[in-house]
Amino acid sequence: MKQIEIQDHAAQWKPLYKIAGFAAIVMLMIIPTQIAVFTMFPIPDSIENWFSLYHSNWLLGLIHQDALYIINNILVALMYLAFYVALRPRNESMMTVALLLGLLGISAYLASNKSFELLNISNRYAAASTDAQKSMLLAAGQALLAGWQGTAFLVYYVLNGIALIMISCVMLKSTVFSRKTAVIGLISGVLMMVPSTAGTLGLWFSLASLIPWYVFSILCAKRFLEMGQ
Repeated sequence: MKQIEIQDHAAQWKPLYKIAGFAAIVMLMIIPTQIAVFTMFPIPDSIENWFSLYHSNWLLGLIHQDALYIINNILVALMYLAFYVALRPRNESMMTVALLLGLLGISAYLASNKSFELLNISNRYAAASTDAQKSMLLAAGQALLAGWQGTAFLVYYVLNGIALIMISCVMLKSTVFSRKTAVIGLISGVLMMVPSTAGTLGLWFSLASLIPWYVFSILCAKRFLEMGQ
């Protein structure tokens, strides 16, 4: 009877594993899309240029303002939940803390993203009829840009790096995921500890962390889909 209950308990999480697997696949498509856009189109260097970009191509403006990362982080949250369910039998305390830190970091990121606020202000700026109105909207837009990659963004970066390190450490002691997956996740988590806003060093660490994160996500997507069968 106890064995049947354990099997039923495992079966009820299969839909979550499937969702997490497909979430990882969608995220894997978002990352190269974002990189391609950044490579082909330069990021505006002033608030006036941001407003001009939003006015001429609002979709490109939203992508440059990391709007796709809103979707990306929601997908990562689903993966965190699946990691928690899959790995909690090995170390429930550590996985609970990792889940909490990961979700707190994602919440901080969602609060930091100002893409739709800037779109709204850019539309108002285009419709403004006086210099005073334009000056006020430029100041508001500049304030949004200043807060875009400020404290909340820094908190998001560091907390998600810590969460990934903790998840990977539990993976190393579990048979649910391969040791290779755990090691790659650990490398990515360590590289994430240097935020992309930390100058040239942060930019290099951010780019370097994408490579192991991408491989880690591929391996996890495959494993989640297997567990969902």
